[in-house]
Amino acid sequence: MADSSVHIFSSRPRLQTFPEELAASALAASLQPFHFLIRVPALLFLATLSVFVFRPPDLELHHLDRVAFVVLLTCVLMRALLLKQRLPWRWSVSAPMAGLLLLSLYTPLTQPYDAQTWSLLAAKIVVPFTLFHLAQLVFFDDRALLHFEWFSLLVLGYLTVVAIASLVGATWLIFPKYILNESLGIHADRARGPFLQAVANGMALNLLGLLALDSWRRRQLRGPVSIFLAFVPIAILATMTRAVWLSFATSTICLLMIARDSRVRRACAGLAFAAAIVIIFALSVSGCRSALRDRLEEQSPVEFRLSIYEVSWDMIWEKPWLGWGQNRMPAEIAKRMSDYRPDSYCAHSSYLEILIEQGFIGLALYIWMIAGLLRLGAPRANDTFGIKAIDSDFRRLWVVMLGVYLLNGAFVVVNYQFINAFLFTVGGIVAAKAASSRNALRD
Repeated sequence: MADSSVHIFSSRPRLQTFPEELAASALAASLQPFHFLIRVPALLFLATLSVFVFRPPDLELHHLDRVAFVVLLTCVLMRALLLKQRLPWRWSVSAPMAGLLLLSLYTPLTQPYDAQTWSLLAAKIVVPFTLFHLAQLVFFDDRALLHFEWFSLLVLGYLTVVAIASLVGATWLIFPKYILNESLGIHADRARGPFLQAVANGMALNLLGLLALDSWRRRQLRGPVSIFLAFVPIAILATMTRAVWLSFATSTICLLMIARDSRVRRACAGLAFAAAIVIIFALSVSGCRSALRDRLEEQSPVEFRLSIYEVSWDMIWEKPWLGWGQNRMPAEIAKRMSDYRPDSYCAHSSYLEILIEQGFIGLALYIWMIAGLLRLGAPRANDTFGIKAIDSDFRRLWVVMLGVYLLNGAFVVVNYQFINAFLFTVGGIVAAKAASSRNALRD
């Protein structure tokens, strides 16, 4: 009798704790994906960049890019909290970017249901500002950097294949198929890639190609795989965009002049030779020759831009200090222009748009930010410390990459989410290296 009573008494706690154990097991199972994402922040970061590649502004995709961005931000910040990582703050870059964000928030807050305004704010300021800082928390070791390097090479290879397929008419090689949809985006007759804009595609090819050159310098890219670099000039030509051609030529010449590594100089000479061969071949084909001549002689875009510049100059002096506000320029220019009636109006220059939307204060903040980004390329006393991939030669490459970004910004408004995200991610990686160098010097 006593034994049975003891048995009954001892079984009660197990019956009482069973719901709690079940709830704990369910909670643990539900947190497993979150735990996995926290453990692999670099892969999550690259997955987010992949979403940016395949999420053009004219395609909703159920706001997948925003979901990916929020998941990345949450997981990286949670990981930093658990590991007690200090949140990075690079004063010469972070402060002006924060100032630009505050200046640009007024219009979206007064028009909370304008999706386009919020989207432009995210692409131009919020995403690059956030990824610049998150990259310093994620890409701090060689393994994470290797993942980022191979991701860049894969995207470059994909964009090169798609651009050449567009040039030769091999539509069966183009994926995803929305690239062929002429009702989406612009430049349907050019190699525009998944961005649906030839300029964005060309900028991505140029920036990714520069990183591929550095991979070849460090012998991470070698053997037959490196031959695909010779096809990048063909992809650049296929964009049929003068600003892209100019930035590619300028970046190649600059690297020939400032690169210390002989492998980089040989690669740039090879790219210049390949570009010359491509141009000669294109001029020998009647169809390509006519298309190139038409692009070089086309004057209507120039005349249209000059008209916009004239109207924009009047707008600048009406509100010179704080500007007109985020995304107010297109509607205002449309009211003032009578000679042209295009589908949309834009500044065709990042700097002109900043002057109009954020005024001279915004332009000063932008110049401050660019100066801070350029300082990241300054030589350090111990470039061999820590991450070997970020050395003095890479810093020179970073300055050239920034030059490509700025040069294109003089001719187009760089509101391309992937371009901004990618460039500021590289900037964050260089900033993390600079911080590690300073800490090493203190020690």
